[in-house]
Amino acid sequence: MTNRFGRRKFLLYGSATMGTAMLLKACGATPDDAATTEPVEGEGEETAAAGGDGETIKVGILHSLSGTMAISETTVVDAEKLAIKEINAAGGVLGMQIEAIEEDGASDWPTFAEKAEKLIDQDEVVTVFGCWTSASRKAVLPVFESKDHMLWYPVQYEGQECSKNIFYTGAAPNQQIEPAVDWLLENKGTDFFLVGSDYVFPRTANNIIKEQLAAKGGTTVGEDYLPLGNTEVTPIIAKIKEALPDGGVIFNSLNGDSNVAFFKQLQGAGMTPDLYPVMSVSIAEEEVRQIGPEFLIGHYAAWNYFQTVESPENEKWVADFKAEYGEDRVTNDPMEAAYIMVYLWKQAVEQAGTTDLAAVREAAYGQTFAAPEGMVTMNPNHHISKTVRIGQVREDGLFDIVSSTDGPIDPLPWNQYVPDTKGFACDWSDPENKGGKYELEGA
Repeated sequence: MTNRFGRRKFLLYGSATMGTAMLLKACGATPDDAATTEPVEGEGEETAAAGGDGETIKVGILHSLSGTMAISETTVVDAEKLAIKEINAAGGVLGMQIEAIEEDGASDWPTFAEKAEKLIDQDEVVTVFGCWTSASRKAVLPVFESKDHMLWYPVQYEGQECSKNIFYTGAAPNQQIEPAVDWLLENKGTDFFLVGSDYVFPRTANNIIKEQLAAKGGTTVGEDYLPLGNTEVTPIIAKIKEALPDGGVIFNSLNGDSNVAFFKQLQGAGMTPDLYPVMSVSIAEEEVRQIGPEFLIGHYAAWNYFQTVESPENEKWVADFKAEYGEDRVTNDPMEAAYIMVYLWKQAVEQAGTTDLAAVREAAYGQTFAAPEGMVTMNPNHHISKTVRIGQVREDGLFDIVSSTDGPIDPLPWNQYVPDTKGFACDWSDPENKGGKYELEGA
């Protein structure tokens, strides 16, 4: 039977009052910067907004097509390109076709920043869909803020951020990490060992988990990190066995290639999911496929979407994705969040009647979409309401959904377990009085 979490609402809605603003243009990138463009023919009159040449609207796609994160990010690009193809086939946006300009962040954070500048300054895109790791998002954030531009970010993250210039379509901690911890405490035990890659997302996520465990009677028995891309996991596995000799919960926030070595060696050490259940927040269907399901059967992941979600919208999306990329392909949460963010941006542009950034930002608030995961809503804090699900890996590499919330959970970018951010919220529909961080009355 499916367990269900209680629904939590926390957002304050206000009237949108943001005015329009002009795009800032700076010097372009070097002439030899490589990009892959996907121009398509369209029709319609030229708009006054940057990025429109009268026939196309330029958007940027910025992900790791090479390096350790390519295992995850290339699939996200596929999802974004499918959405763009569908939108173009249906007539485009404002009577114009979308032209996607792809750049490779190469799993290197300075490269992400350089490519973001190129997309904005040289290519004059109207928005960027991109990043995976929080390290890459943090690297490009100053670029988007200094140029008052717009990034759509599709991956669950650690929260503790609410930028005017980013729309987040992955989960905030209260839509993934926190419910996963609650479920583990109720079903798998109270002793936790935290494993993660050594960058901002795992470290911040684990700080949240430690505060949550302390508040709810759990224990953090150990914590360890690997440099991103490192596959030397033997010392970590030894530490886990020492800290949890009789078994216990492993909370995993490793990213990229490190997961391949971790799960293979975990099994090799005889640490089976009945005694050492692993809850992952960066392992989805694509990663299971590439690692090998035989190494992950019985372990868990927390997401908002799994390919096994039963809904007409998901059935159609999975079929369309396989028709485009092959029957052997799988869908997953970051891919779904990437797919729907293109549609949310399209809807906001159409409501605004322009690609002007300030107008699109204002129009984005309240946008809804019947997504494969279920209905989603863009909130004034630039995050979307999402259903929370726990899945268990099965033999075919897909997930049995073992727990789900009754409906969408409203996002809380500022964590309510961490003392420094407890009692704070975000509301960009009222930037003067609230904006990116304000204290709730009575907090």
